[in-house]
Amino acid sequence: MRWLTLYARSRQVPASLAVVLISTLAGWALARDAGGEPADPRLPVLVLAAGAMAVSVGLGGQDLALDRTAAIPWVPRRAAHVLLGGALVAAIPLAVRAAGADLATTAFIVRDGAGLMGLAAVGATVCGGPYAWTLPFAWLSYAFFAPAPTSVPTQVASWMLLPSGTAAGTWTALILTAAGTAAYAVAGPRR
Repeated sequence: MRWLTLYARSRQVPASLAVVLISTLAGWALARDAGGEPADPRLPVLVLAAGAMAVSVGLGGQDLALDRTAAIPWVPRRAAHVLLGGALVAAIPLAVRAAGADLATTAFIVRDGAGLMGLAAVGATVCGGPYAWTLPFAWLSYAFFAPAPTSVPTQVASWMLLPSGTAAGTWTALILTAAGTAAYAVAGPRR
């Protein structure tokens, strides 16, 4: 089990976990202050994006040459890292939701958590591990200020703010998750 501890520390998992917990608790506190107002999807998306951006920092190791020349197969480990990161990003808000704070529906949290983590994996593959957070941040920024989603392209652009039953939002998140996980697992982080 020592190798798992070393791997988690080298990928900054404890710090990422702390940021995910703090951002979720901050979102919970803000949701409690909103009272009985209708749920605004921006707050849970902001919480999930903060979690995905925190976890994305660990998508690149300390030494990329060491990662690429290791005697162990990295493809399953990289895929597991992305999938477990997405599960963590979604699980903590779901636990807070189970405790009584209704940030969003379960389907919304799972869809957006997986899609944002897939987007972070694409960011690690394209920009490198230290800059993997830039793609989720850029897409989140655009989605917050994009025009109303009336057509399919605008729905795809603002997929993370759409209700959980929307086909464009679900398919966009699914494609981002699958493509990001596959690209990161095969290619790894950019140098």
